[in-house]
Amino acid sequence: MAANMTKRREEKFAYATLVLPALLIYLAVVTFPIIFSILLSLTNYNGGKVFGNPNLKFVGLKSYIFMLTEPTGGFYTALKNNMFIVAVSVFGQIPLGFFLAYFLNQKIIKAKNLFQALIYLPNVISPIIIGILFRSIYYGQNSVYMDIVRIFKPEANFAISSQPIIPVLVVILWMYTGFYMIIFLANMQRIDPQILEAARIDGAKEGQILTHIIFPALFGVIVTCSILAITGSLRAFDLIYAMTSGGPAGLTRVLSLYMYSMAFTGAPNYPLANAISTVMILISFILIIVVRVVEKFVSVKE
Repeated sequence: MAANMTKRREEKFAYATLVLPALLIYLAVVTFPIIFSILLSLTNYNGGKVFGNPNLKFVGLKSYIFMLTEPTGGFYTALKNNMFIVAVSVFGQIPLGFFLAYFLNQKIIKAKNLFQALIYLPNVISPIIIGILFRSIYYGQNSVYMDIVRIFKPEANFAISSQPIIPVLVVILWMYTGFYMIIFLANMQRIDPQILEAARIDGAKEGQILTHIIFPALFGVIVTCSILAITGSLRAFDLIYAMTSGGPAGLTRVLSLYMYSMAFTGAPNYPLANAISTVMILISFILIIVVRVVEKFVSVKE
């Protein structure tokens, strides 16, 4: 009995020794900045030292109230654009990546390796480069888009669209679909071929195999990809900054750009910038919880 207790204590000590460094790093790099950001959003901090600052005062939810009642509606425009990106990521990139992976896995497409490389290629190019490239294609009087329009309508001039976020969504769909395709393809190749062959021998059609074997086997992967898509969509910054800088007139601004402009352009408003980042974290948690609830609902239904 004493020997067992000694062994358990040694195991607990070994686990704690192994986990403690990673836990301390996580607390320092992730947890502390989040808590510090939340606390800073509740103050009137406007620069200078934080600790020992005699002018630093607690102002409560003032920054959050201003953010939600700002006359220009910058927060709601940024939030709407982020939700568009989330929708394109979850309902565009993931299904498209899934079916591209399915076609590749079924060897329907010839030159599989070349096709796979071409679809994944945007992921290895810097988003800044892609943003600058597509800015010259879509936006401006001398853009490629306007050159094509003038072929059919020579007197046409560039005008701001009512939805200038659409080209950004198209680029995001093109850019990250290959990432999810690779994830799905790798997991499809792990499914036992004998199971698929047995289903075909029993008379199952490809549609039935897809919906009753492949899709359930990859359900957990789909959930993981949805979480990755949500978190990635909410922190989208570099591509949009390079492509539109939030313009024209702030119509393509997202929450991360809104936060950046409040903190680092013009007169800095650090509490408001931290309030925006806090709301971004909160939205991310809410959407992830929604995904988990849907996952449990679907699992129970099956």
